[in-house]
Amino acid sequence: MPHLGKHLICEYYGCSLNILNDVALVQKGMHEAALFAGATILDERFQEFEPHGISGVVIIAESHLTVHTWPEYGYAAIDVFTCGEQIDPLDAAKFLKAFLGAEKLTVETLKRGFFSPSERSVLPHKPQMKNESHDVR
Repeated sequence: MPHLGKHLICEYYGCSLNILNDVALVQKGMHEAALFAGATILDERFQEFEPHGISGVVIIAESHLTVHTWPEYGYAAIDVFTCGEQIDPLDAAKFLKAFLGAEKLTVETLKRGFFSPSERSVLPHKPQMKNESHDVR
């Protein structure tokens, strides 16, 4: 049955404690994972917590990647949601396993936005982003 996107629920165990508590490194890893998967990055926002832990999001044209870290447990929860068929979210998930130095990765895959074939035979990825016109001189 046609669907709009894939949403991976990823759990990373045995990660590098130093990486999980370094907001710059976590942001770098998430950014690079999105690019590695072939996504188009639109924006990013990351927040560091006291005494430890990080939450963040990379907004991509194809949807998003989110992260929440628990350095005290060597654990990270990461979601990778992509729409369309051009990008495989598992590429980003595997990239992050190596980047975080995780000993174990578990992945649950959800297909999002189901349509019956009678409703639509072809599901376009999504409308093109509007181009803002800029006067460049």
